[in-house]
Amino acid sequence: ALPIYLLSEMAKLRDKFEIVGDVRGKGLMTGIEMVKDKESRQPLPPDEMSQIWEDCKDMGVLIGKGGLYGQVFRIKPPMCITLEDVDFGVAVIHEALTRHMMRRKVAAR
Repeated sequence: ALPIYLLSEMAKLRDKFEIVGDVRGKGLMTGIEMVKDKESRQPLPPDEMSQIWEDCKDMGVLIGKGGLYGQVFRIKPPMCITLEDVDFGVAVIHEALTRHMMRRKVAAR
């Protein structure tokens, strides 16, 4: 049940953020594909990926990066993960994405 919960919580990020192109996974291994926008589906540039990654790290969540263009965040939690751990991880990624969208708005001005 926990892998399904993890995937469904991450899928909510796809529905909320324009830069989350896809969420997919098998078991506890989950990938979040990052894009410039859902229409073009072009990979999010490496510098933007790094900013989001650093924000997650600074808030206490370590995730990997992968994909052909380095545009997929890899979430590989340990088998002993709890529901509270999933909620914390999702909240941190949500906050990192929110911060990124704010930076993007400021840069567009």
